[in-house]
Amino acid sequence: MDPYTQNNNNHNHNMSHQDFSSLTTVASGSSNSPAVATTPSRYENQKRRDWNTFCQYLINRHPPLFIQQCSGAHVLEFLCYLDQFGKTKVHTLICPFYGHPNPPAPCPCPLRQAWGSLDALIGRLRAAYEENGGAPEVNPFGATPVKLYLREIRELQSKARGISYEKKKRKRLAPQQDHLN
Repeated sequence: MDPYTQNNNNHNHNMSHQDFSSLTTVASGSSNSPAVATTPSRYENQKRRDWNTFCQYLINRHPPLFIQQCSGAHVLEFLCYLDQFGKTKVHTLICPFYGHPNPPAPCPCPLRQAWGSLDALIGRLRAAYEENGGAPEVNPFGATPVKLYLREIRELQSKARGISYEKKKRKRLAPQQDHLN
């Protein structure tokens, strides 16, 4: 079960629902939106779910934390917590399939969160933090340890699967030729 669909009936914390609701309000768009209600995009919905999941994680940890107390170390704890819900096989150094993108047989290596998923998650949480009043200078999702962790995960997973994560080069659009000749 992943943290987005799990029903959490753990009420053993000292915060009231009112305290929690003030932490989890996410703007569903720009503050200059027109009076007409618009449906939030998939990105906005996912950002809201990610934010709510992170806030719930902070409340359920011992001791509970407010978002204002959160640091890069807490973000790293959250990313490690999410690994238990991962679906990407990451081969260890001692695995005979280490470095093979398509192993021929099953192995006992752990399932982890894919680097791309974590990178996208951090991007959404970074934006949600600032939309909820957090200052960009103290954004825990942009902290150096988080950036280093993501880089390390990318390298580890690319080596384990034998796939390099190269930056994609933008394709130049070829000038359109006149098809009327």
